[in-house]
Amino acid sequence: MKKLFIFLFIGFFLSVIATGKTHRRVLSIFESSVPETETLAKETMEFVYDYRYSVDTTNVLKENIASDNMLLQIGPDGLSKFSSYRNLTVDSLIMNATREQIAEAAMDGKLSTGEFMTIFKNYPDGKLTHTEKICQDWFRYDEEMPALEWELTDSTVNILGYECKGARCNFRGREWNAFYTEDIPLMDGPWKLHGLPGLIMCASDKNGEYTFECIGIKSKADRPITIYKVPFNKTDRKKYYDTKHRYEINPYGYYEATTGGHITVTDQAGNPALDAYEPSELLYDYLELDWKK
Repeated sequence: MKKLFIFLFIGFFLSVIATGKTHRRVLSIFESSVPETETLAKETMEFVYDYRYSVDTTNVLKENIASDNMLLQIGPDGLSKFSSYRNLTVDSLIMNATREQIAEAAMDGKLSTGEFMTIFKNYPDGKLTHTEKICQDWFRYDEEMPALEWELTDSTVNILGYECKGARCNFRGREWNAFYTEDIPLMDGPWKLHGLPGLIMCASDKNGEYTFECIGIKSKADRPITIYKVPFNKTDRKKYYDTKHRYEINPYGYYEATTGGHITVTDQAGNPALDAYEPSELLYDYLELDWKK
């Protein structure tokens, strides 16, 4: 059930590095209400993945790896959901806390959200659905389940006690190396990766910019697989990436253009940051590289 009160917390972070390029400007907008959800099915198994990604592929920053724990929920008839475990935890905390507890937790940084990207496979049947919150708007696009042309390799590795075999494929601009286990006969995996004769336990792109590794398994689970009941902006994959890019190179300008609100950005001394609204070059690229074509 939706909380009846709204507590809005807006935080700003501007990190400028020596070259004049901007690492990642984050506009964090937190509301203490959790959107209502629609239950799609009960899960039968769930897998937790350590998701790591580079925020600087130019190696200008010393600490350039960010991470989140992601949850892969397996449902009936090939349905699955891949989403942030951290966000699931935050949602639960907000729904069961008082207004005062939520305000205190927000100020202490305990309600820091994770990755807003959510991937549904076979929802609807035969389709892949991507939902994501960008600034204050929710976006959704559907596409045909992508066909990945895997090449099996002789590599093997042990992950969580499971013998895993190697495979690789090229998918939308990146070469992926994966390890799957036939002991878990699910043709699924993290993010959009799927199609191997067993669950994909680990996958990373050739350059090591993105990595998914399974770190937890619950073989008997019944958590509901849900989707937010929000007014999604229906779009396509290309337009989604265009919007995401427009936001990330200039989050403050995007916020003002899409909400009509105003943000005053200051430096540590309290002086206006005059260049805050200037678009900045990103030091990283997205999971799919073909979006710019």
